[in-house]
Amino acid sequence: MTSLPDELIDLKHFHGHLGPYAVIGYRMGLIAREMFPDRIYAILHSGTERPLSCMADGVQLSSCCTLGKGNIILEDKGEAIAEFSDGFKHLRIDLLSDIRARIDAETTHATEEMISAELYDTPDSSLFIISKDSSDPFGR
Repeated sequence: MTSLPDELIDLKHFHGHLGPYAVIGYRMGLIAREMFPDRIYAILHSGTERPLSCMADGVQLSSCCTLGKGNIILEDKGEAIAEFSDGFKHLRIDLLSDIRARIDAETTHATEEMISAELYDTPDSSLFIISKDSSDPFGR
């Protein structure tokens, strides 16, 4: 394995290992933080069942939405979807179904870092459907 970028090393230390869904969450949070640099709230549809729930750690690390601050909500829907808002604008990020299928089919303990590093380097448009509008799912 080649050396990992510093961001992935930090994510690995924070999460405990480097899994694809943690990287997906990290990427989602980066997109959201760019749109909402000051005030940000998140709803994750991943739920609390692993491995999909690992998205939450990635989102927390990159978006500054944390369980401790109470600006992140986990909904048990089993979907690789994250929604973000600043109270005025809304951002929804859906993982493409073929990417999710590939992660679920190909990820093993032996392949998780390789797949994670590949996902980290994949363009947003090849991973996600990104939708922006002016509604606020948080009612703020």
